[in-house]
Amino acid sequence: MNKAPCHPAVYRVPFVKPKEHYQAIKSEIDAALLGCLENGDLIHRKQLFDFEKNLAAYVGTKYAVGLASGYHALLFGLMAAKVGPGDEVITVAHTFAASVSAIVHTGATPVLIDVRGDYNMDVRRLEAARTNRTKAIMPVHLNGRLCDMDAVMAFATKHRLAVIEDSCQALGARFDGKMGGAFATGCFSFYPFKSLGGFGDGGALTTNDPEVARFATLMRYNGEDRQTGEFFYHGHTALLDNIQAAVLDVKLRYFPGWVEHRRAIAAIYSKGLAGVPGVHIPQRDGGEHRDAFQNYVIRSANRDALRAHLTASGIETLISWAKPLWEHASLNLGRPDLPVTEALCREVLSLPLSAETTSEEASIVVERIRDFKA
Repeated sequence: MNKAPCHPAVYRVPFVKPKEHYQAIKSEIDAALLGCLENGDLIHRKQLFDFEKNLAAYVGTKYAVGLASGYHALLFGLMAAKVGPGDEVITVAHTFAASVSAIVHTGATPVLIDVRGDYNMDVRRLEAARTNRTKAIMPVHLNGRLCDMDAVMAFATKHRLAVIEDSCQALGARFDGKMGGAFATGCFSFYPFKSLGGFGDGGALTTNDPEVARFATLMRYNGEDRQTGEFFYHGHTALLDNIQAAVLDVKLRYFPGWVEHRRAIAAIYSKGLAGVPGVHIPQRDGGEHRDAFQNYVIRSANRDALRAHLTASGIETLISWAKPLWEHASLNLGRPDLPVTEALCREVLSLPLSAETTSEEASIVVERIRDFKA
């Protein structure tokens, strides 16, 4: 993630507010933490199982498996689909590196395609990207908006491909009434500054397939079945610990309300910025889409100057991502021709948005953008 230049000592409008976030539910968080510590419930105990059950119910799947990170969810989802050396997985380049790294670590080859104006996979590019080595598709639901999952699932069914949903930025988002992470194998991140974040790293895999759930459950604990002590795989150390699960379970009770708050702040941004010259706001949801707004992302050809203007006004912003993924030469991703992705890297800017962002703060951001002179 890129940092804002010339940080003020205190932002007038911070990007997120972790202290306020904690204080709002401090008594419940503290009770959950103390419950773990006083009972010695640190690994593979009730708090984890409760969170998994509640997360699955929220997403709308039969199973959720708590993991150490969103990356591990992606990796185990691919491995459960038997993706490996010689295979190809179609995904996008406009994403965090972990999406692509998970594919590389299976031994498969990532095939990168472009995105649309809503920052998500351009499903029209799937057919041209498919070869006889294609094994899976990894749509990335970015910024709290789902990909066109009807098209993705229809294409996958037609060509007998696995689908691994990178839902790390999309908990709470819906397409045609269905939650992200419920169409196929879902992968979530609980990095602290996600809309549902822990006090450290964490993630989860969601699925309706009992075999995928069991694979991830075994793989997260070195391949061992904790009930029998039998080892089935050379696995990983990737279990979501009880402390994080307990915190996340408390937060999950509040999460639907936080999504509605994010949507309300996003509406203030969209109304205030509509028609501002040189500023492109996110596509409106509605129809099949109901967005969760993990991020509120605008585009501007004068992005860097606009960001400096906002920073000078005490407004913290974020750029995801200023450099196309393939331009990190050490990642060995070749030179794909992805003009929309390249344009986004030059133009995108995320505005302050959290469960604690106020309508007054959103209005300040709008005012400062409207008075920007390129």
